[in-house]
Amino acid sequence: MKKIIFSLVMLLFMAITAQSQSVTETPKTSAVSSKKWFETISLRGYMQVRYNKLLETNSDLGCEQCDKSWGGNNSFFVRRGRLVFSGNVHDRVYIYIQPDFASSASTTSNNFLQIRDAYADISLDAKKEFRFRIGQSKVPYGFENMQSSQNRLTLDRNDALNSAVANERDLGVMFYWAPKEKRELFSNLIRDGLKGSGDYGVVGLGIYNGQTANRVEANNNQHIVGRVSYPFEFKNGQVLEAGIQGYTGKYVVQSISTSKNVIVKPNGEYLDQRAAASFVLYPKPFGLQAEYNIGTGPEYNPANNTIEQKKLHGGYMQAFYNIKVDQQVVLPFVKYQMYRGGKKHELDARSYSVNDLEIGLEWQPFKNLEIVADYTISSRRYEDAVKPINVQQGNLLRLQLQINF
Repeated sequence: MKKIIFSLVMLLFMAITAQSQSVTETPKTSAVSSKKWFETISLRGYMQVRYNKLLETNSDLGCEQCDKSWGGNNSFFVRRGRLVFSGNVHDRVYIYIQPDFASSASTTSNNFLQIRDAYADISLDAKKEFRFRIGQSKVPYGFENMQSSQNRLTLDRNDALNSAVANERDLGVMFYWAPKEKRELFSNLIRDGLKGSGDYGVVGLGIYNGQTANRVEANNNQHIVGRVSYPFEFKNGQVLEAGIQGYTGKYVVQSISTSKNVIVKPNGEYLDQRAAASFVLYPKPFGLQAEYNIGTGPEYNPANNTIEQKKLHGGYMQAFYNIKVDQQVVLPFVKYQMYRGGKKHELDARSYSVNDLEIGLEWQPFKNLEIVADYTISSRRYEDAVKPINVQQGNLLRLQLQINF
């Protein structure tokens, strides 16, 4: 499969080279090429501030991958503070750099500067339907994983698919294709506030390190990923998007991520393989979103203090409604999620059994301000060598204020 991907890369680069050499007439000067590259760069961003302690019934209940301010003695928390630098530096080259000023190094250390995205899109045709994305970017696996937290309704992504790629990103080369009209549709779904995922093509293929963003490769055995997601637009204006995706590779559980005396495979390598299906009915005004994945990966077994190769499965379903009152927008939502499996990125590939129900509301009094109230009813078993018996249940009201600029 890797040979096929590399062959595709070479063929496409040869195609664009041949295309460039075959052009004999003088091309028209574009708006982009008439400017200096730094004049084409735009700056935007957003900030999220959270408070998770209202109506909390169990301070021992938390979710490390979701939100490090959930549980314990935490109070106000800057969840995200991001700036996005993006623009076309050439007719065929687009750059995107997104640092986050609110990354959490641990449950006790917050607000570290970290690169989230740093990539270039190289288009192979004038319509920009065929493009390579090179650098650190999102791995095309799952709709909600692709969806920016700036656009997502619930405060955190679901455990089931998000456990595939922590922070949703890795370093590698992706190839995306979508017809021009579908790229415009993806863009409009974001512009119109319909909670789209953005433009990750109708078809996406990629090869990436596999240890996730901002971590060095551990085995020189890259992951490969493939995704097909097609939006159907009906005469009444409704849009339905259906997709399938999957990836495969070998993930290395490293000693820095394991407790003392935990038994790990000699080379630390575990088969990391998943497949998922996605369904999205955009809120015009009623919306429905559902995803489910199955696979295999490393998971801690408290019975023998061993990280084993085990099956996993889980998903979520979310219903929501788009209400517009003058210039204001209100989006009530309800979401249920479940997951059974390990989380390879966490201590000892922590074993999980999750059942969560969220009932909430997003209010947008104007475009630059969003306020979310999310009442969470949670039952979680998450066990490792430090806590081999750990089942937590509880409820809490979570609040978030988001500023868009």
